[in-house]
Amino acid sequence: MLRKTLLFLIFGFCSLTEIAQNNATSVQQIVSGWQTTPEMSNASIGVAISDIQTGKVLFKSEPQLSLVPASILKTVTTATALEVFGPNFRFKTSLSYSGNIRNDTLFGDLQIIGGGDPTLGSKYFPESESFLNKWAEAIQNLKIRHIQGNLVLDAGIYEKQMIPNTWIWEDMGNYYGSGACGLTVFDNLYEIHLASEKAADQLTKIIRMAPEIPGLDLQNEVLSSDLNSDQAYVFGSPMDSHRIIRGTIPKNKSDFVIKASVPDPPALLANEFSEKLKAAGILLSGKTRFEKAGVSDQQIIVTQSPPLRDIIRVTNYESVNLFAEHFLKHLAFQKNGVGTTKEGCRIVEQFWKDKGIDLSGFFMNDGSGLSRFNAITAVQMVSILNYMKSKSAFSDDFYQSLAPAGSGTLTVFNDNDFPDGCLRAKSGSMTRVRCYAGYLTTISGRQLSFAFMLNNFSCSQSEIAKKIRELLVEMRKM
Repeated sequence: MLRKTLLFLIFGFCSLTEIAQNNATSVQQIVSGWQTTPEMSNASIGVAISDIQTGKVLFKSEPQLSLVPASILKTVTTATALEVFGPNFRFKTSLSYSGNIRNDTLFGDLQIIGGGDPTLGSKYFPESESFLNKWAEAIQNLKIRHIQGNLVLDAGIYEKQMIPNTWIWEDMGNYYGSGACGLTVFDNLYEIHLASEKAADQLTKIIRMAPEIPGLDLQNEVLSSDLNSDQAYVFGSPMDSHRIIRGTIPKNKSDFVIKASVPDPPALLANEFSEKLKAAGILLSGKTRFEKAGVSDQQIIVTQSPPLRDIIRVTNYESVNLFAEHFLKHLAFQKNGVGTTKEGCRIVEQFWKDKGIDLSGFFMNDGSGLSRFNAITAVQMVSILNYMKSKSAFSDDFYQSLAPAGSGTLTVFNDNDFPDGCLRAKSGSMTRVRCYAGYLTTISGRQLSFAFMLNNFSCSQSEIAKKIRELLVEMRKM
């Protein structure tokens, strides 16, 4: 009894309701032990475990702290998008023309009108990678050989600023810092291929880029290293053609690839499409213009994205920041006609308030969780998870978007510990942040939702993952 009392005092912010005392003590002992270790003595910890059937919180940390969620915020964004748009929603990109066609000549502009599709040419959806060929073929089918006009690209569906205000400098030049654009293409990323010397601390060489970014100025300061990992970072802001690459890559590599964010996606699309037209023997005599397209009902072809359920599954499985940012801006576009990050965040917050969830202490600054300005409590997270599991008409689509143990962002967990897909969750991590949120079916068949949020620990990410695994294994006994 004394031992239990001491543990409760050590972790004095735990409260328990409707849970068998032996199971409660086991879970409490694990979480209490976190606070007693040197590497977590100064950490902030948020925990909530809920019974999905009753909706009651079985275990929670007190007080409920507003903590940085990292990528588990994607579950909030994707849940909102699924509820608002529905699982069968598809983004659309339109290729049209103004003017008229006489003989083999288009006397007018060729227009690409963006619909906010994050999957245009995406590596995650191979079927979308051939869209440029289909566009060229559609023009050829109209017998057009000459275009006496401009190529107009209209990305005005979203605000011009692609990057949320609160993203940090180290992130935004790299592939995971790609911003959402009305005309996103190729996941808004490009590859930089580097060669390194046999010895360490030698300057590397840039071999090539794929795709080529016209006018991009790359300043390479990457060195070879004895470390066998990618420690190179690309620095640069959106719409700026200058990029600096710093850090290290492994030594003695003939072709080492790092990935970076595209500064100007519409410009890349224009270049790639112009080359495709040229290869197809279609002559464009005008200029490339980035502006609002003229009024035209003369569509050549409409390219549709995969269904939203498929995009959300990739978003949560692979933790794709870009897709989540698109969902956020598209929520604002649907309501106000222009997609902005700020309005998207407001819409998400209001949506869950309208569902009766107390969002005191909830702060949202992007859709993906890359911003350190985001904050949410563990109880708020499980409240949203409970809604999606028990009240949403699209419950199964959301549940299937979360990875099981051994897959997606849960590869650190062994599926032998969580057989038959009993664990479905999303992880989130950044420097000194590790979070998990999702669902767990216990050995007895009880369905639980949970959120574990740890900020400002001093141990490694792998050590935190081990602690979370231990807790989840114990929770299966509930």
